[in-house]
Amino acid sequence: MQVSLTATGGLERRLEVAVPAEQVQGAVEERLKEISRTARLKGFRPGKAPMVVVKQQFGSQVHAEVVSELLRSSFSEAITQEKLTPAAGPKIEPLAMAPGSELRYAAVFEVMPEIAPKSPESLTIERPIASVTDADLEAMLESMRRQRPNFAPADREARETDRATVDFEGKVDGVAFAGGEGKDVPFVIGSGRLLPDFDTSVRGMKTGDTKLVPVTFPADYGAKELAGKTAEFSITLKLLEEQTLPPIDEEFCKAFGVSEGGVEKLRAEVRESMERELNEAVRNRVRTQVLDGLYRDNPLELPRTLVDEQVRELQADMLRRMGQKQITEMPSREPFEEPARRRVALGLLLGEIIRVQAIKLDRSRVQGRLADITSQYPNAEEMRRAYLQNADAMRQIESAVLEDQAIDWVLSKAVNVEKPMEFKELTGFNANPN
Repeated sequence: MQVSLTATGGLERRLEVAVPAEQVQGAVEERLKEISRTARLKGFRPGKAPMVVVKQQFGSQVHAEVVSELLRSSFSEAITQEKLTPAAGPKIEPLAMAPGSELRYAAVFEVMPEIAPKSPESLTIERPIASVTDADLEAMLESMRRQRPNFAPADREARETDRATVDFEGKVDGVAFAGGEGKDVPFVIGSGRLLPDFDTSVRGMKTGDTKLVPVTFPADYGAKELAGKTAEFSITLKLLEEQTLPPIDEEFCKAFGVSEGGVEKLRAEVRESMERELNEAVRNRVRTQVLDGLYRDNPLELPRTLVDEQVRELQADMLRRMGQKQITEMPSREPFEEPARRRVALGLLLGEIIRVQAIKLDRSRVQGRLADITSQYPNAEEMRRAYLQNADAMRQIESAVLEDQAIDWVLSKAVNVEKPMEFKELTGFNANPN
């Protein structure tokens, strides 16, 4: 077998392979002999047909099968001989494949880049140090109270946190528009649910009042025909209700799934949940720093095929999130180019760290990750069995755990600096949402 290798630019390689005609013909003859032993051809007993007849009947098919197999085997042999690692399958260009001639073809493909991650000893990681304080717990309970407010009619002017029920009709240049009319529409003033001009205009109104107000739509408003325009709304306040927050009592506990143990049990469960959230936030903050550092300090030339594959995956994921199924609705690839490059590069870098450091999968961590995932379901044990029976799902968990182990190795070598932080800073918790 003759092999000729050419670098055509970047990571792309062109491999020309020639398999001697005698080898091709020998494989064809051998296959035909095997067929002749059992072939059932009209006018001949099984296995008794002359070879010339067998060739006429099966020659073309057998030659095609042999060529297909030789393509695979010779390509594998050639890349081993040349010490190449393809990033993806090759594009085959036939050069000579006719019966009786040598098999000659060109395989065009990208190779994996050389990967040699720098030592992480120069990488500095800020590790957040935080705890769930009593003040944090009280703020969370207060937020939970705000999730279940009580409302009672109020005979006064409307103000923030009141619930207003309104009728409205909007017009642009005196013409009504789709979605511009509503009857008995409730909303909490200051919640951000409605346009700012509309929300603000209701403040100060009393039940039964009607007001004509201008409302400007944002320039990026979803309905393009209204974006940036100003409409005139007639608003009638039909009902005004004052908001009060419920006491933290047995009924409140039951509303959040705590049927036994009362307030103390609720407080304990809320604190435990906050601590889990805090630990996850710390882990994610540290993880992000490690990945950012690896990506920044180890620039790689990436195979275009791998980047394109990741772009398509990100596009498809966005399509699903948008609730679209038609491929024609696929979002533009440009916003996904850099995230895709980052994914590919980090996958290669972490994979090399795992290989070089001989990191073995920690089965106990796999079980722990599985427990964390399934504990979120009411039927945790049933979900655990379902995951264990799903090979693809378990491979994803194992891959994530192995990646975490590689990140832990980087952390063990990096410079770790403690950084005091607060719960709300780490988790983004807002104790007083609108």
